Amino acid sequence: MSLNKTPSSDRVHIGIFGRRNAGKSSVINAITDQSVAIVSEFKGTTTDPVYKSMEVLPLGPIVLIDTPGIDDEGELGELRIKKTIQVLNKTDIAILVVDCTIGISEMENTLIKKFEDKEIPYIIVMNKSDLLKTEKNINYFYVSAKSGDGINELKELISKKSPENQNKFPIIRDLIKPSDFVILVTPIDSAAPKGRLILPQQQTIRDILDGDAVSVVIKENEIKKTLKSLGKKPKMIVCDSQVFKKVANDTPNDILLTSFSILFARHKGNLEKLVNGISMIDKLNEGDSVLISEGCTHHRQCGDIGTYKIPKWLSEHTGKKFVIETSSGTEFPEDLSKYKLIIHCGGCMLNEKEMRHRIKYAAERGVPVVNYGIFIAYVHGILKRSLMPFPEILKILEKK
Repeated sequence: MSLNKTPSSDRVHIGIFGRRNAGKSSVINAITDQSVAIVSEFKGTTTDPVYKSMEVLPLGPIVLIDTPGIDDEGELGELRIKKTIQVLNKTDIAILVVDCTIGISEMENTLIKKFEDKEIPYIIVMNKSDLLKTEKNINYFYVSAKSGDGINELKELISKKSPENQNKFPIIRDLIKPSDFVILVTPIDSAAPKGRLILPQQQTIRDILDGDAVSVVIKENEIKKTLKSLGKKPKMIVCDSQVFKKVANDTPNDILLTSFSILFARHKGNLEKLVNGISMIDKLNEGDSVLISEGCTHHRQCGDIGTYKIPKWLSEHTGKKFVIETSSGTEFPEDLSKYKLIIHCGGCMLNEKEMRHRIKYAAERGVPVVNYGIFIAYVHGILKRSLMPFPEILKILEKK
């Protein structure tokens, strides 16, 4: 992805659903005015969800998701349908494409029920209107992907369905004032991407600029020197969670301190629920299963935070050994029954819809979730300090 493009995680995700040969791919191509999706007269051309980041007026930056048909057949067909249903967990707006010459069946009604259960705004699009020989139903939206009839109007309607504020909280902008100094501590080690900063660091810098404040980006060994040379006390220091302990030791107590991961716990997830998950750490028993989940699919290296550092810190803190399992990318276990705790990354590569789904899904199954940054702050004994920028959350924690 080009660094000049809006990250996929910050785009409105539009899922296209329907039966095979209803014209889902054709509708996508008509919306984008490009041959984005493969179109064929043969059923089942789309065998896996296909994601395409686009800039489409008047929608702006979006991700279009072309899904396999909900009427797919056979053993492979069942797996494809399962993948289609999983797409709902990250869908901001759903478009149900129906062949208007066939009409709506129980399959579509079942899918509509899922939209409503998950509170996903949706549009029922009757495609192939150029072939319709009966009167149109005013409850549906009619288009012809082939001729282009109704496509511009459909884009306008989708735009109206777009959530006004995808994220309840900005990353940091509401915690600072114009001209405030914010120090960002970004370690440059073997795990750091060559020639650039990782996404949460980039996005935090942008949010600081949007708040008319000043970001000072340093490495973890430069804190004391930077504080002396600034000539002005910074409003806050934000660090990579892996260096939380060192940064806390080098930061005076009168300066607010938190991590990128904790900022993203509030920005995309549910900070209160993730903090509440901390209580499970000291209740774990020897041999319990713990899931460590990441939203990205980066190459894991020796000393990786998810597969090495967090399990090590967890074992050192509790004095116990656990069964550690990991998941990454879009894969998140459907069966959580064996896990006593989930430790999840900040979710910078996931959209808010999916991050909140994962937290809610786990909560409904009685499995606490804690965020990387919150976990690391806790095992290093600095959780309360790391939550000082969020007094309402700190009050809840102190009551426990």
